[in-house]
Amino acid sequence: MTDPETARRRRRPIVRLGAAAAALALVAPLAACGSGDDGGPPTINLYYSPEQNLQKVVDDCNAQAQGRYKIAYRVLPRQADDQRVQMVRRLAAEDSGMDVLGLDVTWTQEFASAKWIREWTGQDKAEVEQGTLAGPLDTARYEDKLYAAPKNTNVQLLWYRKDLVPQPPTTWDQMIDAAQQLKDQGKPHQVLTMGAQYEGLVVLYNTMAESAGGKILSDDGKQAVMDEGTVRALDQLRRLATSGVTSPSFSNATEDPVRLEFQSGNGAFQVNWPFVYPALQEANPELAKQVGWARMPGIDANTPSRVTIGGFNLAVSSYSKHPELSFEAARCLRSPEHQKFSAINDGVPPTIEAVYDEPEMAEAYPMKDTILEELKEPATRPLTPAYQSISTVMSAILSPPSAIRPQQTADELRDAISDALESKGVLP
Repeated sequence: MTDPETARRRRRPIVRLGAAAAALALVAPLAACGSGDDGGPPTINLYYSPEQNLQKVVDDCNAQAQGRYKIAYRVLPRQADDQRVQMVRRLAAEDSGMDVLGLDVTWTQEFASAKWIREWTGQDKAEVEQGTLAGPLDTARYEDKLYAAPKNTNVQLLWYRKDLVPQPPTTWDQMIDAAQQLKDQGKPHQVLTMGAQYEGLVVLYNTMAESAGGKILSDDGKQAVMDEGTVRALDQLRRLATSGVTSPSFSNATEDPVRLEFQSGNGAFQVNWPFVYPALQEANPELAKQVGWARMPGIDANTPSRVTIGGFNLAVSSYSKHPELSFEAARCLRSPEHQKFSAINDGVPPTIEAVYDEPEMAEAYPMKDTILEELKEPATRPLTPAYQSISTVMSAILSPPSAIRPQQTADELRDAISDALESKGVLP
């Protein structure tokens, strides 16, 4: 007999992605912002997500340009999907009013495949690659060519209550067992992390799969694999969801509600991004004194976890009227001095390894050594132009995690990912 969750998944409507892409190409060009056509210095339009102090970096780069060009910061919507839609529509219309683009690390291959962004070559390429961490660089490449410059990166950490747990667990099973013991003792015990049907769930599963040595895609990114390691990760995710130590809202939880629930004192453990540290210091300073951090748990006790990286890359639009100046502007925006400034003031971890050794980083990032440790052995999300479609079908199939049937779910994921790779993705 088919259970209700399996039946729901089988009813997902089919959408031909090729038709959707063709529709985008018909979008009329949006009005482009000025590019210095009035006789003044060229304007380099930077399209980037909201970042509180990025304008100060832009101002400094403009001062360094000494009047040869002026960067204008065009703030994108706050939500990642809205950012991507705006840029895709304008690039599909060959809008020349876009110059430097801030791309989520999962978009670079898609934009490069569509020929919307330019390859980094020569001295521009050499400068970007020098001293940049390997994981972020991997997200900026497509078909062994560099198409973007990593501006900042990110990884999740394990945050734990030192007053409840003497040593941080090194595996998910250890963490679940410790939480169950705390629960039996009537103490705060919950393991809090993101389990809603969205990208956060895909990131959690990808970290588990990579930590188990699993492969979701083949090395060339062209075939769905879903090997034994990915099945073990599905079993681990199911065990977490059914262990009785997650929040009742786990299957609907996203980053900020997870942070708030931990801040309220309900959790013994939290898996989340480093933004939770300054927020906790401000919201609950007494609790903050009891909170430590560690590398995310792995699957096997003797094998360190491989944690999925986030972040943003800077790319130059193929339709920019000022490509050389745009490459120069992008290099300035992600220079070591500006990565340090953004790390300290906006909480975005650098992609240039040497920045972590700067004295000012110690106070702003007391957890910087743990972040760097994870960044040196990272996991990337599947590197393919079809990632957006893959992420959509994965989050649908993985949700809710309590309904996972490891081998059956792996087979379903393999089929759905194969369809997405062939541009006939199944969208929920």
